[in-house]
Amino acid sequence: MATLPHPELFVRWFRQAAPYVHAFRGRNFVIGFGGELAAERGRFARFVHDLNLLAALGIRLVLVHGARPQIEAELRAKRQRSRYAKGLRITDANSLTAVKHAAGVLRVEIEALLSQGLPNSPMAGAQIRVASGNYIAAQPIGVVDGVDYQFTGAVRKVDGAAMARRLDAGEVVLVPHIGYSPTGEVFNLGWEDVAESVARALKADKLLLYVEQLPTGRRGEIVSELTARDAEALARRAGLSVQTRRAIEHAVGAVRSGVGRAHLVSRRAEGATLLELFTHSGVGTMITADPVERLRPARIEDVGGILALIEPLEADGTLVKRGRERLEREIGNFEVIEHDGVIVGCAALYPFAEDNGAELACLAVAPDYRDAGYGERLLHACEARAREKKIRRLFALTTRAQHWFIELGFRAAGIEALPARRQRLYNWKRGSKVFLKRL
Repeated sequence: MATLPHPELFVRWFRQAAPYVHAFRGRNFVIGFGGELAAERGRFARFVHDLNLLAALGIRLVLVHGARPQIEAELRAKRQRSRYAKGLRITDANSLTAVKHAAGVLRVEIEALLSQGLPNSPMAGAQIRVASGNYIAAQPIGVVDGVDYQFTGAVRKVDGAAMARRLDAGEVVLVPHIGYSPTGEVFNLGWEDVAESVARALKADKLLLYVEQLPTGRRGEIVSELTARDAEALARRAGLSVQTRRAIEHAVGAVRSGVGRAHLVSRRAEGATLLELFTHSGVGTMITADPVERLRPARIEDVGGILALIEPLEADGTLVKRGRERLEREIGNFEVIEHDGVIVGCAALYPFAEDNGAELACLAVAPDYRDAGYGERLLHACEARAREKKIRRLFALTTRAQHWFIELGFRAAGIEALPARRQRLYNWKRGSKVFLKRL
Protein backbone atom coordinates (compact mmCIF):
# COMPACT_ATOMS: atom_id res chain seq x y z
CA MET A 1 0.00 0.00 0.00
CA ALA A 2 1.35 3.42 -0.97
CA THR A 3 1.89 5.95 1.81
CA LEU A 4 1.27 9.68 1.73
CA PRO A 5 4.49 11.75 1.73
CA HIS A 6 3.13 14.06 4.46
CA PRO A 7 0.19 12.31 6.14
CA GLU A 8 0.10 14.80 9.01
CA LEU A 9 -0.59 17.67 6.58
CA PHE A 10 -3.47 15.74 5.02
CA VAL A 11 -4.95 14.95 8.44
CA ARG A 12 -4.61 18.57 9.56
CA TRP A 13 -6.31 19.87 6.40
CA PHE A 14 -9.08 17.27 6.61
CA ARG A 15 -9.82 18.26 10.21
CA GLN A 16 -9.81 21.96 9.31
CA ALA A 17 -12.26 21.27 6.49
CA ALA A 18 -14.79 19.62 8.83
CA PRO A 19 -16.59 22.85 9.85
CA TYR A 20 -17.13 23.74 6.18
CA VAL A 21 -18.49 20.26 5.43
CA HIS A 22 -21.09 20.71 8.18
CA ALA A 23 -21.88 24.30 7.16
CA PHE A 24 -22.32 23.56 3.44
CA ARG A 25 -24.51 20.45 3.61
CA GLY A 26 -27.96 21.18 2.15
CA ARG A 27 -26.93 24.64 0.90
CA ASN A 28 -27.55 26.02 -2.59
CA PHE A 29 -24.40 26.79 -4.58
CA VAL A 30 -24.59 28.31 -8.06
CA ILE A 31 -21.45 27.70 -10.11
CA GLY A 32 -20.97 29.74 -13.29
CA PHE A 33 -18.24 29.23 -15.87
CA GLY A 34 -17.54 30.15 -19.46
CA GLY A 35 -16.93 27.83 -22.36
CA GLU A 36 -13.19 28.47 -22.00
CA LEU A 37 -13.07 26.16 -18.99
CA ALA A 38 -15.03 23.45 -20.82
CA ALA A 39 -12.68 23.73 -23.82
CA GLU A 40 -9.72 22.45 -21.77
CA ARG A 41 -10.67 18.79 -21.66
CA GLY A 42 -8.29 17.51 -19.00
CA ARG A 43 -8.73 20.47 -16.67
CA PHE A 44 -12.50 20.43 -17.14
CA ALA A 45 -12.71 16.72 -16.30
CA ARG A 46 -10.88 17.38 -13.02
CA PHE A 47 -13.19 20.33 -12.36
CA VAL A 48 -16.19 18.02 -12.77
CA HIS A 49 -14.57 15.54 -10.37
CA ASP A 50 -14.50 18.32 -7.77
CA LEU A 51 -18.15 19.12 -8.46
CA ASN A 52 -18.93 15.45 -7.85
CA LEU A 53 -17.24 15.74 -4.46
CA LEU A 54 -19.39 18.77 -3.59
CA ALA A 55 -22.52 16.85 -4.55
CA ALA A 56 -21.38 13.87 -2.47
CA LEU A 57 -21.08 16.20 0.55
CA GLY A 58 -24.75 17.14 0.23
CA ILE A 59 -24.29 20.51 -1.49
CA ARG A 60 -27.14 21.40 -3.85
CA LEU A 61 -25.54 22.43 -7.15
CA VAL A 62 -26.74 24.55 -10.03
CA LEU A 63 -24.27 24.76 -12.92
CA VAL A 64 -24.49 27.66 -15.36
CA HIS A 65 -22.27 27.55 -18.45
CA GLY A 66 -21.33 29.74 -21.36
CA ALA A 67 -19.97 28.69 -24.77
CA ARG A 68 -18.12 31.62 -26.34
CA PRO A 69 -15.13 29.68 -27.78
CA GLN A 70 -17.41 26.91 -28.98
CA ILE A 71 -19.60 29.46 -30.78
CA GLU A 72 -16.52 31.09 -32.28
CA ALA A 73 -15.40 27.71 -33.61
CA GLU A 74 -18.83 27.11 -35.16
CA LEU A 75 -18.76 30.49 -36.91
CA ARG A 76 -15.19 30.03 -38.16
CA ALA A 77 -16.12 26.66 -39.62
CA LYS A 78 -18.90 28.42 -41.58
CA ARG A 79 -16.55 31.30 -42.50
CA GLN A 80 -18.67 33.78 -40.62
CA ARG A 81 -17.34 36.50 -38.38
CA SER A 82 -18.28 37.51 -34.84
CA ARG A 83 -19.31 41.00 -33.85
CA TYR A 84 -19.19 42.41 -30.31
CA ALA A 85 -20.18 45.61 -28.56
CA LYS A 86 -19.34 46.37 -24.93
CA GLY A 87 -18.15 42.80 -24.46
CA LEU A 88 -21.43 41.24 -25.64
CA ARG A 89 -21.94 39.28 -28.83
CA ILE A 90 -24.26 40.81 -31.43
CA THR A 91 -26.27 37.70 -32.24
CA ASP A 92 -27.73 37.78 -35.73
CA ALA A 93 -29.71 34.90 -37.26
CA ASN A 94 -26.59 33.05 -38.45
CA SER A 95 -24.90 33.47 -35.07
CA LEU A 96 -28.01 32.24 -33.30
CA THR A 97 -27.80 28.93 -35.17
CA ALA A 98 -24.19 28.56 -34.00
CA VAL A 99 -25.27 29.48 -30.46
CA LYS A 100 -27.94 26.76 -30.41
CA HIS A 101 -25.61 24.13 -31.78
CA ALA A 102 -22.69 24.98 -29.45
CA ALA A 103 -24.94 25.13 -26.38
CA GLY A 104 -26.54 21.79 -27.22
CA VAL A 105 -23.23 20.02 -27.80
CA LEU A 106 -21.71 21.45 -24.63
CA ARG A 107 -24.73 20.45 -22.57
CA VAL A 108 -24.40 16.84 -23.77
CA GLU A 109 -20.66 16.82 -23.02
CA ILE A 110 -21.19 18.16 -19.49
CA GLU A 111 -23.93 15.62 -18.82
CA ALA A 112 -21.63 12.87 -20.09
CA LEU A 113 -18.85 13.90 -17.71
CA LEU A 114 -21.29 14.09 -14.79
CA SER A 115 -22.61 10.62 -15.68
CA GLN A 116 -19.26 8.87 -15.31
CA GLY A 117 -18.94 6.11 -12.75
CA LEU A 118 -15.72 4.31 -13.60
CA PRO A 119 -14.13 2.26 -10.81
CA ASN A 120 -10.85 3.57 -9.38
CA SER A 121 -11.74 7.11 -10.45
CA PRO A 122 -13.09 10.15 -8.52
CA MET A 123 -16.48 9.48 -10.15
CA ALA A 124 -16.80 5.91 -8.90
CA GLY A 125 -20.28 5.38 -7.49
CA ALA A 126 -21.28 9.00 -8.15
CA GLN A 127 -24.69 8.33 -9.74
CA ILE A 128 -25.30 12.03 -10.41
CA ARG A 129 -28.62 12.85 -12.06
CA VAL A 130 -28.68 16.02 -14.17
CA ALA A 131 -31.76 18.16 -14.79
CA SER A 132 -31.94 20.82 -17.46
CA GLY A 133 -34.82 22.71 -19.02
CA ASN A 134 -36.41 26.01 -19.97
CA TYR A 135 -35.89 27.67 -16.59
CA ILE A 136 -34.91 31.06 -18.04
CA ALA A 137 -37.35 33.54 -19.56
CA ALA A 138 -35.51 36.17 -21.58
CA GLN A 139 -36.09 39.40 -23.44
CA PRO A 140 -34.03 41.13 -26.12
CA ILE A 141 -31.48 43.72 -25.10
CA GLY A 142 -32.67 45.71 -28.11
CA VAL A 143 -30.87 48.77 -29.45
CA VAL A 144 -28.32 50.35 -27.12
CA ASP A 145 -26.31 53.43 -28.17
CA GLY A 146 -27.30 52.79 -31.75
CA VAL A 147 -26.25 49.11 -31.70
CA ASP A 148 -28.94 46.49 -32.38
CA TYR A 149 -28.01 43.37 -30.41
CA GLN A 150 -30.71 41.36 -32.24
CA PHE A 151 -30.94 37.89 -30.61
CA THR A 152 -28.68 38.77 -27.68
CA GLY A 153 -30.90 38.95 -24.64
CA ALA A 154 -31.09 39.55 -20.91
CA VAL A 155 -32.69 37.45 -18.21
CA ARG A 156 -36.29 38.45 -17.56
CA LYS A 157 -37.36 35.77 -15.08
CA VAL A 158 -36.03 32.58 -13.50
CA ASP A 159 -38.26 29.65 -12.56
CA GLY A 160 -36.60 29.15 -9.19
CA ALA A 161 -39.43 26.95 -7.90
CA ALA A 162 -38.89 24.41 -10.68
CA MET A 163 -35.14 24.38 -9.99
CA ALA A 164 -35.75 23.91 -6.28
CA ARG A 165 -37.90 20.85 -6.96
CA ARG A 166 -35.09 19.27 -8.94
CA LEU A 167 -32.58 20.11 -6.18
CA ASP A 168 -34.96 18.61 -3.60
CA ALA A 169 -34.90 15.42 -5.67
CA GLY A 170 -31.11 15.26 -5.29
CA GLU A 171 -30.33 16.29 -8.87
CA VAL A 172 -27.71 18.68 -10.20
CA VAL A 173 -29.39 21.42 -12.25
CA LEU A 174 -27.65 22.42 -15.48
CA VAL A 175 -28.55 25.81 -16.97
CA PRO A 176 -27.15 26.92 -20.36
CA HIS A 177 -26.71 30.51 -21.55
CA ILE A 178 -30.01 30.28 -23.45
CA GLY A 179 -33.30 31.99 -22.67
CA TYR A 180 -36.77 31.78 -24.17
CA SER A 181 -39.51 34.34 -24.73
CA PRO A 182 -43.28 33.76 -24.41
CA THR A 183 -43.46 34.10 -28.21
CA GLY A 184 -41.10 31.14 -28.66
CA GLU A 185 -37.98 33.10 -29.58
CA VAL A 186 -34.55 31.97 -28.43
CA PHE A 187 -31.99 34.43 -27.03
CA ASN A 188 -28.27 34.18 -26.44
CA LEU A 189 -27.49 35.34 -22.88
CA GLY A 190 -24.36 36.20 -20.98
CA TRP A 191 -23.59 33.31 -18.63
CA GLU A 192 -22.67 35.78 -15.87
CA ASP A 193 -26.13 37.34 -16.14
CA VAL A 194 -27.76 33.90 -15.96
CA ALA A 195 -25.62 32.84 -12.99
CA GLU A 196 -26.47 35.99 -11.01
CA SER A 197 -30.18 35.72 -11.81
CA VAL A 198 -30.33 32.05 -10.82
CA ALA A 199 -28.46 32.74 -7.57
CA ARG A 200 -30.88 35.55 -6.75
CA ALA A 201 -33.94 33.43 -7.52
CA LEU A 202 -32.73 30.62 -5.27
CA LYS A 203 -31.35 32.97 -2.58
CA ALA A 204 -28.21 30.89 -2.97
CA ASP A 205 -25.70 30.63 -0.18
CA LYS A 206 -22.80 30.94 -2.63
CA LEU A 207 -22.23 32.06 -6.19
CA LEU A 208 -18.93 30.95 -7.73
CA LEU A 209 -17.81 32.58 -10.99
CA TYR A 210 -14.75 31.23 -12.80
CA VAL A 211 -12.61 33.86 -14.50
CA GLU A 212 -9.34 34.16 -16.37
CA GLN A 213 -8.01 37.02 -14.26
CA LEU A 214 -8.49 37.63 -10.54
CA PRO A 215 -8.40 41.16 -9.08
CA THR A 216 -4.97 42.09 -7.73
CA GLY A 217 -3.62 44.70 -5.36
CA ARG A 218 -0.87 47.25 -5.88
CA ARG A 219 1.88 44.67 -5.33
CA GLY A 220 0.30 42.13 -7.65
CA GLU A 221 -1.20 40.03 -4.86
CA ILE A 222 -4.67 38.52 -5.28
CA VAL A 223 -7.32 40.54 -3.44
CA SER A 224 -8.86 37.87 -1.24
CA GLU A 225 -11.87 39.82 0.09
CA LEU A 226 -13.96 42.73 -1.05
CA THR A 227 -17.16 44.35 0.12
CA ALA A 228 -19.68 45.09 -2.60
CA ARG A 229 -18.80 48.77 -2.42
CA ASP A 230 -15.05 48.14 -2.78
CA ALA A 231 -15.66 45.66 -5.59
CA GLU A 232 -17.63 48.26 -7.53
CA ALA A 233 -14.76 50.71 -7.21
CA LEU A 234 -12.27 48.06 -8.28
CA ALA A 235 -14.36 47.16 -11.35
CA ARG A 236 -13.88 50.71 -12.62
CA ARG A 237 -10.10 50.38 -12.44
CA ALA A 238 -8.09 50.12 -15.63
CA GLY A 239 -6.28 46.87 -16.38
CA LEU A 240 -9.07 44.42 -15.66
CA SER A 241 -10.31 42.23 -18.48
CA VAL A 242 -13.85 42.80 -19.73
CA GLN A 243 -14.87 39.32 -18.52
CA THR A 244 -13.51 39.88 -15.00
CA ARG A 245 -15.22 43.27 -14.84
CA ARG A 246 -18.51 41.69 -15.86
CA ALA A 247 -18.07 38.92 -13.29
CA ILE A 248 -17.45 41.49 -10.53
CA GLU A 249 -20.53 43.49 -11.52
CA HIS A 250 -22.75 40.40 -11.43
CA ALA A 251 -21.21 39.18 -8.18
CA VAL A 252 -21.98 42.55 -6.58
CA GLY A 253 -25.55 42.41 -7.88
CA ALA A 254 -25.96 38.95 -6.37
CA VAL A 255 -24.76 39.74 -2.85
CA ARG A 256 -26.80 42.93 -2.76
CA SER A 257 -29.88 40.86 -3.57
CA GLY A 258 -29.49 38.40 -0.72
CA VAL A 259 -26.95 35.85 -2.00
CA GLY A 260 -24.72 34.95 0.95
CA ARG A 261 -21.28 35.11 -0.70
CA ALA A 262 -19.92 35.50 -4.22
CA HIS A 263 -16.51 34.13 -5.15
CA LEU A 264 -14.33 34.85 -8.16
CA VAL A 265 -12.19 31.77 -8.80
CA SER A 266 -9.37 31.27 -11.30
CA ARG A 267 -10.37 28.81 -13.99
CA ARG A 268 -6.71 27.86 -14.43
CA ALA A 269 -5.73 27.07 -10.82
CA GLU A 270 -5.73 23.34 -10.12
CA GLY A 271 -8.23 22.36 -7.44
CA ALA A 272 -9.32 25.98 -7.00
CA THR A 273 -12.91 25.00 -6.19
CA LEU A 274 -11.92 22.90 -3.17
CA LEU A 275 -9.23 25.33 -2.00
CA GLU A 276 -11.60 28.29 -2.17
CA LEU A 277 -14.42 26.54 -0.32
CA PHE A 278 -12.62 24.37 2.23
CA THR A 279 -9.69 26.50 3.38
CA HIS A 280 -10.10 29.60 5.51
CA SER A 281 -7.84 31.83 3.42
CA GLY A 282 -9.12 30.54 0.05
CA VAL A 283 -7.42 31.13 -3.29
CA GLY A 284 -9.87 33.49 -5.02
CA THR A 285 -11.70 36.72 -4.29
CA MET A 286 -14.72 36.64 -1.99
CA ILE A 287 -17.27 39.44 -2.34
CA THR A 288 -19.74 40.16 0.45
CA ALA A 289 -22.44 42.75 1.02
CA ASP A 290 -20.79 43.76 4.32
CA PRO A 291 -17.30 43.27 5.80
CA VAL A 292 -16.60 39.70 6.93
CA GLU A 293 -14.26 40.94 9.66
CA ARG A 294 -15.45 42.37 12.97
CA LEU A 295 -13.71 43.52 16.12
CA ARG A 296 -16.16 43.21 19.02
CA PRO A 297 -16.55 42.30 22.70
CA ALA A 298 -16.36 38.55 23.26
CA ARG A 299 -19.45 36.47 24.04
CA ILE A 300 -19.76 33.21 25.94
CA GLU A 301 -20.15 31.27 22.68
CA ASP A 302 -16.67 32.51 21.65
CA VAL A 303 -14.94 30.49 24.36
CA GLY A 304 -14.30 27.50 22.08
CA GLY A 305 -12.82 29.70 19.36
CA ILE A 306 -10.58 31.54 21.84
CA LEU A 307 -9.35 28.24 23.28
CA ALA A 308 -8.49 26.94 19.80
CA LEU A 309 -6.55 30.15 19.16
CA ILE A 310 -4.55 30.30 22.39
CA GLU A 311 -3.88 26.62 23.13
CA PRO A 312 -0.83 26.39 20.78
CA LEU A 313 0.62 29.52 22.42
CA GLU A 314 -0.02 28.06 25.87
CA ALA A 315 1.71 24.84 24.83
CA ASP A 316 4.91 26.62 23.76
CA GLY A 317 4.94 28.85 26.85
CA THR A 318 4.06 32.14 25.12
CA LEU A 319 0.83 32.51 27.11
CA VAL A 320 -0.17 31.49 30.60
CA LYS A 321 -2.52 28.51 30.53
CA ARG A 322 -6.22 29.26 30.92
CA GLY A 323 -8.85 26.57 31.23
CA ARG A 324 -12.33 26.69 29.79
CA GLU A 325 -13.93 27.45 33.18
CA ARG A 326 -11.66 30.40 33.76
CA LEU A 327 -12.31 31.73 30.28
CA GLU A 328 -16.05 31.44 30.80
CA ARG A 329 -15.78 33.43 34.05
CA GLU A 330 -13.60 36.11 32.49
CA ILE A 331 -15.13 36.32 29.01
CA GLY A 332 -16.43 39.84 29.72
CA ASN A 333 -12.81 41.07 29.78
CA PHE A 334 -12.08 39.92 26.21
CA GLU A 335 -12.17 41.57 22.80
CA VAL A 336 -12.07 39.36 19.71
CA ILE A 337 -11.58 39.75 15.98
CA GLU A 338 -13.92 37.52 14.03
CA HIS A 339 -13.19 36.74 10.39
CA ASP A 340 -16.05 35.11 8.48
CA GLY A 341 -17.30 33.48 11.67
CA VAL A 342 -13.88 32.30 12.92
CA ILE A 343 -12.06 33.85 15.89
CA VAL A 344 -8.64 34.92 14.60
CA GLY A 345 -7.56 37.29 17.37
CA CYS A 346 -8.24 38.02 21.03
CA ALA A 347 -7.04 40.17 23.91
CA ALA A 348 -8.19 40.75 27.47
CA LEU A 349 -8.22 43.79 29.76
CA TYR A 350 -8.12 43.18 33.54
CA PRO A 351 -8.76 46.38 35.55
CA PHE A 352 -7.02 47.06 38.87
CA ALA A 353 -9.22 49.95 39.96
CA GLU A 354 -7.45 50.48 43.29
CA ASP A 355 -4.27 51.41 41.42
CA ASN A 356 -5.95 53.17 38.48
CA GLY A 357 -4.37 50.59 36.17
CA ALA A 358 -5.24 47.63 33.98
CA GLU A 359 -3.42 44.61 32.58
CA LEU A 360 -3.41 43.80 28.87
CA ALA A 361 -3.30 40.00 28.73
CA CYS A 362 -3.88 36.97 26.50
CA LEU A 363 -3.20 38.87 23.29
CA ALA A 364 -3.11 36.31 20.48
CA VAL A 365 -3.50 36.39 16.70
CA ALA A 366 -3.79 33.40 14.36
CA PRO A 367 -0.56 32.83 12.36
CA ASP A 368 -2.11 33.64 8.97
CA TYR A 369 -3.21 37.09 10.21
CA ARG A 370 -0.16 38.33 12.11
CA ASP A 371 0.88 40.67 9.32
CA ALA A 372 -2.59 42.22 9.03
CA GLY A 373 -2.31 44.60 11.99
CA TYR A 374 -4.77 42.63 14.12
CA GLY A 375 -2.56 42.81 17.23
CA GLU A 376 -2.47 46.60 17.02
CA ARG A 377 -6.24 46.78 16.55
CA LEU A 378 -6.84 44.61 19.60
CA LEU A 379 -4.46 46.77 21.64
CA HIS A 380 -6.24 49.95 20.55
CA ALA A 381 -9.63 48.40 21.45
CA CYS A 382 -8.37 47.54 24.93
CA GLU A 383 -6.90 51.03 25.33
CA ALA A 384 -10.26 52.55 24.36
CA ARG A 385 -12.02 50.34 26.90
CA ALA A 386 -9.50 51.37 29.58
CA ARG A 387 -10.05 55.08 28.87
CA GLU A 388 -13.81 54.59 29.20
CA LYS A 389 -13.11 53.23 32.69
CA LYS A 390 -10.92 56.29 33.48
CA ILE A 391 -7.85 54.06 33.71
CA ARG A 392 -4.57 55.89 33.17
CA ARG A 393 -1.96 53.09 33.23
CA LEU A 394 -1.81 49.98 31.07
CA PHE A 395 0.70 47.25 31.78
CA ALA A 396 1.57 43.95 30.13
CA LEU A 397 3.75 40.97 30.99
CA THR A 398 5.48 39.05 28.21
CA THR A 399 8.26 36.53 27.63
CA ARG A 400 8.46 36.83 23.83
CA ALA A 401 7.04 40.13 22.53
CA GLN A 402 9.20 42.78 24.20
CA HIS A 403 10.03 44.66 20.99
CA TRP A 404 6.42 44.71 19.82
CA PHE A 405 5.31 46.44 23.04
CA ILE A 406 8.15 48.97 22.85
CA GLU A 407 7.24 49.82 19.23
CA LEU A 408 3.68 50.51 20.37
CA GLY A 409 4.54 52.99 23.08
CA PHE A 410 5.24 50.80 26.12
CA ARG A 411 8.39 51.13 28.20
CA ALA A 412 10.18 48.54 30.26
CA ALA A 413 9.46 48.68 34.00
CA GLY A 414 10.26 46.74 37.13
CA ILE A 415 7.96 44.39 38.97
CA GLU A 416 7.41 47.09 41.55
CA ALA A 417 5.49 49.07 38.90
CA LEU A 418 2.73 46.47 39.02
CA PRO A 419 -0.29 46.97 41.30
CA ALA A 420 0.28 45.34 44.68
CA ARG A 421 -2.36 42.68 44.04
CA ARG A 422 -0.74 41.81 40.69
CA GLN A 423 2.73 41.66 42.27
CA ARG A 424 1.51 38.91 44.60
CA LEU A 425 0.39 36.90 41.56
CA TYR A 426 3.66 37.34 39.65
CA ASN A 427 5.15 34.02 38.49
CA TRP A 428 8.86 34.23 39.18
CA LYS A 429 9.41 30.93 37.36
CA ARG A 430 8.21 32.39 34.05
CA GLY A 431 10.30 35.52 34.54
CA SER A 432 8.03 37.69 32.40
CA LYS A 433 9.19 41.19 31.48
CA VAL A 434 6.96 44.08 32.58
CA PHE A 435 5.99 46.89 30.21
CA LEU A 436 4.04 50.00 31.08
CA LYS A 437 2.12 52.57 29.03
CA ARG A 438 0.42 55.74 30.25
CA LEU A 439 -2.89 56.53 28.57
